[in-house]
Amino acid sequence: MPEVAVLDSTMHFTEVRSAAIRSGGGGSTPVVFLHGNPSSSHCWRNVLPAVGPGTLLAPDLIGMGGSGKPDVAYTFADHARYLDSWFDAVLGDEPAVLVGHDWGGALAIDRAARFPERVRGAALFEAVLRPVRPEHLSPQARARSELIASPQGEVMFLDEDTAIRQAYSFGVMNPLADGDLLPYLAPYPSRQSRRPLLAWARQLAQPPTELVERLERAGSWLAASVDVPKLLLTFEDSPTLLIDERAITWAREHLASVEVENLGPAGHHATEDRPTEIGRAIGSWLDRHTLR
Repeated sequence: MPEVAVLDSTMHFTEVRSAAIRSGGGGSTPVVFLHGNPSSSHCWRNVLPAVGPGTLLAPDLIGMGGSGKPDVAYTFADHARYLDSWFDAVLGDEPAVLVGHDWGGALAIDRAARFPERVRGAALFEAVLRPVRPEHLSPQARARSELIASPQGEVMFLDEDTAIRQAYSFGVMNPLADGDLLPYLAPYPSRQSRRPLLAWARQLAQPPTELVERLERAGSWLAASVDVPKLLLTFEDSPTLLIDERAITWAREHLASVEVENLGPAGHHATEDRPTEIGRAIGSWLDRHTLR
């Protein structure tokens, strides 16, 4: 797994390069996969092979996976700042297609809003697409957000690894066996190493004003960018889903040039439940729009 210097730290990333046919010649447009919380690029391991040929890149967000853990607050702005440095180091000014899950989706659209000339397409699923308000959440999700905002949130996310274990037991249709869970647990062996996980969770439970404003600006890009193809993958039959029928309706009304494709039953961490379907859907969409 390659590693690059970013600001005062380092970021690891997965890189898969294979031949791709592109009209007009030249190399393929990179496709960058951004994970969410409490995860790492490990979540893409079974998705990337199904996408097909091209240049596929999946970084570990700062403080997560194999990336460095600098002494920062791990706000959304911190993640975006380090991710910008990663893009500069790995791709420079080269445009890319962005794929985002969970907070990775929010980082993708935030970057697109700030650097529209560097984004050729965006594929999103189970992603934070707008400021999350209590009325957007299911009763189960609302209760969990309230718990995370309370002192018990520190126990779940810092004192114990409960949050990671719950994500891959309740947040999937088929709970991961202990051996399969280890790669998700390994980057977070201590209270200190788990700080980014709690920071992410609390920004969802209680979005700060600065984050709300960033997501609103990103929403303006989503609505206005008619020349940028977008794909929204949806799922069903799980109470853990962030993108439910109400969110799908909102997305159809607010995302320009969007295609919505349902891939069947899955939990929020759908890369564990439907990795092949996700990869193939993204690959087909890339081909339909000549994005690789």
